[in-house]
Amino acid sequence: MTAQFPTSDTVSYDTKSDTKARDLPKAVDLAVVGAGPAGLAAATLAASAGLSVLLLDENAGPGGQVYRAITTSPLGEGRVLGPDYWSGAALAREMLASGATYVPGATVWSLSRELELGVSVGGQAHLVQARRVILATGALERPMPIPGWTLPGVMTAGGAQTLLKSSGLVPEGRIVLAGCGPLLWLLAAQYLEAGVRLEAILDTTARENWRAALPEAFGFLTSPYFRKGLALLRKVRAAVRIISGVTTLAAEGDESVTAVRYATAGGESGRIELDTLLLHQGVVPNVNLANAAGIPLVWDAEQLCFRPDVDAAGTSPVAGLAVAGDGAGIGGALGAAERGRLAALAAIAALKPGAPVLAQRPQVEAALHKALRGRAFLDRLYRPADGFRRPAPDTIACRCEEVTARQVTETVALGCAGPNQLKSFLRTGMGPCQGRMCGLTISELMAEAQGVTPAEIGYYRLRAPVKPISVAELASLPKDESAMKSVERG
Repeated sequence: MTAQFPTSDTVSYDTKSDTKARDLPKAVDLAVVGAGPAGLAAATLAASAGLSVLLLDENAGPGGQVYRAITTSPLGEGRVLGPDYWSGAALAREMLASGATYVPGATVWSLSRELELGVSVGGQAHLVQARRVILATGALERPMPIPGWTLPGVMTAGGAQTLLKSSGLVPEGRIVLAGCGPLLWLLAAQYLEAGVRLEAILDTTARENWRAALPEAFGFLTSPYFRKGLALLRKVRAAVRIISGVTTLAAEGDESVTAVRYATAGGESGRIELDTLLLHQGVVPNVNLANAAGIPLVWDAEQLCFRPDVDAAGTSPVAGLAVAGDGAGIGGALGAAERGRLAALAAIAALKPGAPVLAQRPQVEAALHKALRGRAFLDRLYRPADGFRRPAPDTIACRCEEVTARQVTETVALGCAGPNQLKSFLRTGMGPCQGRMCGLTISELMAEAQGVTPAEIGYYRLRAPVKPISVAELASLPKDESAMKSVERG
């Protein structure tokens, strides 16, 4: 159940696009996928250099996840979401005035090595050929598979924040937040500003993480995060019951969640009755489109996730294809925007080497260095515990196919070597989410069962379409040889 938070006047900018699927350009210099901070910054800079730019995004307006609904939020530019959120309005305004062709409500379901994109808008599919492509697909919340996490009333903190930003909605009744990471504390602070009462925060940050993070403390203390983070923590801790050192969690309920049980490293255990349980333990790169396009994935041992194999400018081994922002490795919104600009500069250098904007590269690199200062401290401090990344045997690991952790490990014992073979046994990763919700969990479970690292196990191998697309949409494609080959490649 949700309630409408009393809102101020809606802040609204003109974000409408007159571009329909049938009007999409057949060819562009640069296609950017994703209108979060990286995509907005990349599209704006590339358009300023005179490139023809197409910016495609699934959402109804620009902003991505971190700046979601930045042009249409019903909350207005006030206290609830905070100044960091509203700083994204400048990025959106600059993009809308840049001359880039912006298409909201666009699903990119295919990207070939030849840089041909399959795009659906309003139920109609289209093919677009680009000379360069920047993937700015952002991040996903890391799965937190605890017992009962599929019950109605259990959702992610990011999902709850999306409702707040886009619709001014907050859950009704008793609310508990559980997990770790900056977003958990940010949402708590935003809820308090909105007048929402929180029953408790169950903090799963391991005590030993503080010791591991200590060598990176100086970088954090001199970073943009320190003062803001300290003020946020003080505010939340003064108003909400905090239970620290939580080592186990389980949601209870029949038709919906009714309580959460917990235990701590200090021996405390308890049960809290609730109506909504919000889970979060950090974010990880959204790698599906990059994976399907042929970019190799590498295991990041610091951030405990797979990320595309790209260099500092986002350049990948696939010619003309780059990845920018959190989709290339988690660095936060400020860092994502600078990574978007670096990727755009690389595209400009390849397509228009004499462009004056190329002189901006040193300033962009300096800004990126500043934005990433303190990141290593946060990665170590909020490193999710093993027990919350690899679920207990009877806990569902793959929500789409309702596969438990026990089924995964038993299948490994039968000789199943990796995630792609597991698809044949259990259909994991083959549901509507295409592995976005279970990919990391499956790789880590299989690695643990075989006594190897996730890097050795690998990740799902994906292919087009990476997002659900109807037969009618495929049938709407132009019936030429290029279109036939595109479908065949998928």
